[in-house]
Amino acid sequence: MNILIVGGGGREHALAWKIRQNPDVDKLFIAPGNGGTALLGTNIPLQDDDIEGIVTFAKDNGIGLVVAGPELPLVLGLQEAVSKFGVPCFGPCTFAAQLEGSKAFAKNMMQETGVPTAAFRVFDSHERALSYVRTHPLPMVIKADGLAAGKGVVIAQTMHEAEEALHDMMVKQVFGAAGLTVVVEEALIGEEASFMAFCDGSTIVSMPSLQDHKRIGDNDTGLNTGGMGAYSPAPILPEEQYHAMADLAIRPITEHLAAIGQPFKGVLYAGLMMTVNGPMVLEYNVRFGDPECQPLMARLKSDLVEIMLACVKGTLSPERVEFLQETSCCVVMAAHGYPQAYPKGMAISGIEEAEGIESVKVFQAGTRLQDGKPVSTGGRVLGVTALGTDLQQARERAYLATKKIHFDNSYYRKDIANKGLRRS
Repeated sequence: MNILIVGGGGREHALAWKIRQNPDVDKLFIAPGNGGTALLGTNIPLQDDDIEGIVTFAKDNGIGLVVAGPELPLVLGLQEAVSKFGVPCFGPCTFAAQLEGSKAFAKNMMQETGVPTAAFRVFDSHERALSYVRTHPLPMVIKADGLAAGKGVVIAQTMHEAEEALHDMMVKQVFGAAGLTVVVEEALIGEEASFMAFCDGSTIVSMPSLQDHKRIGDNDTGLNTGGMGAYSPAPILPEEQYHAMADLAIRPITEHLAAIGQPFKGVLYAGLMMTVNGPMVLEYNVRFGDPECQPLMARLKSDLVEIMLACVKGTLSPERVEFLQETSCCVVMAAHGYPQAYPKGMAISGIEEAEGIESVKVFQAGTRLQDGKPVSTGGRVLGVTALGTDLQQARERAYLATKKIHFDNSYYRKDIANKGLRRS
């Protein structure tokens, strides 16, 4: 079978690494890929929003499965576009992808299906939004409705911050059309967790819990990023609670979508806030998280290709999905300055030495190969991932591995998984 992965980050390297373990995979293509995926398959110079180009490539190269890494191609209709030509796609249809593509859509569906979430209002008028926030208690959360590369959420601690966020999104249009509609909601207090499930339209199979680290700085300070590290499982969401969490946050959505003829097939990801009043859903993603995918793939014992095909065909069962009992931890090495301006083109050394440490795998994200050696091209450069018998060992191995790797202007958080250790 020939497989095409769409995307070019650390998530896609992790997916390529796991897919390559299937002996029936003949050719593996990644569009556009990175320096890590180039070592596992063939990178194709197609961007993830080039749906027409992806369809043409899939038809011309006998692709038997398209795997959507990021959300954008799904929101743009990748699943329908390739399915029209008989090529299966791991990822939901355009309608279901609105769960991530439109925060207003997601919040309204949560409300309709009884999924616990923060109280909210949706506005497409700056004047009405401004009038509302001036009466809303602080802190409050203001979200651009559409896709904003993970940057369209502001937790306003002051009224000035709230007003500035509305002006930026709705007047200055810093996120383009994505910010013309906004969601204003109450700020939930608690600790975050990530919970994902494989879905085939009717059956759901939960994956182990995780905790992501969004802020750039230690102790959750500074700007939001795409994620500076993750670990699995998260003690705040233990395994004995997975079934109840699936019933709370995943099943109501998938059953509703099936009932209206828009079955969800792929990965449904619930971002959770564990509050004193119980878990609340912050948002949904319609694909693997990044960097959460890296520690998940490190723990996945079953064959990923078989799981994906079962999701597409509607034949998923819990027996198909097995994870190692070990703990995994991923530390993201970034370019200093990220998530704002950062340098590029730094030569990277030490990956082989890092992978010489027991149970360590270095997933490349913002990289390309230059004369056969990796150089940086993005803000998040590497995801150093390790397994361990417990969280302490996985964390120690991951940080030991980061010390083996060098590139100029590198930066990483020193406190990944500390919250989990305090609960262990």
